[in-house]
Amino acid sequence: MAGWKQLDIGVIGGGIGGLSVALALRRSGHLVTIYERADFAGEVGAQYMHAMLMECAVGKEGEGRAARLLVNHACESVDSETGTITFKNGVKAIHDLVIGADGIGSVVRKAIDIHPVKKPADSSCLHANVMTEDAVRLGLVDYSQHDALEYWGGQEGKWDKISWGGQDRPVEELLAPYPNLDAQVKAHLAIGIEVQPWRLWVHEPYPYLTKGKVCLLGDAGHPMMPHQSQGACMAIEDAGALGVLFNKQYFNGDIEESLAVYNSVRLPRATRVQAAAARAAYNINERIGFSDNKHTATYKVENEKAKLTIEEMNAYDMFMDIEEQLAAARNVPFTRNFIKGMPE
Repeated sequence: MAGWKQLDIGVIGGGIGGLSVALALRRSGHLVTIYERADFAGEVGAQYMHAMLMECAVGKEGEGRAARLLVNHACESVDSETGTITFKNGVKAIHDLVIGADGIGSVVRKAIDIHPVKKPADSSCLHANVMTEDAVRLGLVDYSQHDALEYWGGQEGKWDKISWGGQDRPVEELLAPYPNLDAQVKAHLAIGIEVQPWRLWVHEPYPYLTKGKVCLLGDAGHPMMPHQSQGACMAIEDAGALGVLFNKQYFNGDIEESLAVYNSVRLPRATRVQAAAARAAYNINERIGFSDNKHTATYKVENEKAKLTIEEMNAYDMFMDIEEQLAAARNVPFTRNFIKGMPE
């Protein structure tokens, strides 16, 4: 059996998923280059997490060699057999492994012959930014002091939905149908800037996540509706799985084997969450945390076996899942009391 070896890895996309996998693979001893299409890398609503991941992935401190970040490198095509990336700026690069973390409009996904089957969602969202100084000046709550913030729009079958058309509309028009909206929320939205629609699409699960020397991560491999708040979580889990599979304990030099196990471990779990997120868009009982409220009079889910639970999200042991799949691939016994990462 071959032993561990250092790989030269290219990551397409410098968002949360791309930085997470760069960090994980850096710690596993590999050389990592991140290619970001813009002259900066960031995701709306996740700037703090992004900044921390950036520091950990490309900073000098930390385990392993710092990842390189190359901006203005928009991916044009990828050859999954040779690991060759061609960029729109004319540059070409060859890597032992290429990871597509380039989001819902993934170029890498197309390069490995996955063509999404999707439909417009029945609902849509919008992004808006509120300047802290404006809120404080008006005597509103300074929400920037909170580590986390969330408002629920209804429960037990009672819903208030904010619709957003295809064209820009003023904030006043957005708020007009909701005179009873929480006063603090309404006041903050009233001073919102950069209000932009966010079109939602429901994607059918993809058939695979890997091909040749290429694999997909995050929204590139399993884009999901936001109603379970699991999009970034699944991307980070993907990154963690790759970090484990290619570390010195598990990686034996066989990239094909490691990617096959990655597909076996990540595709079922991520697509299960993906499907649950789509159902949660129209049924709050399908949401993690609500799915166990069987005592509620309005409780009803589409399929009890398909619903997502807190237990399967929090009790999942990725190491055990990977060890079980590696044992099967190497034809050796797996004796731990786990099945697909869940304790028996």
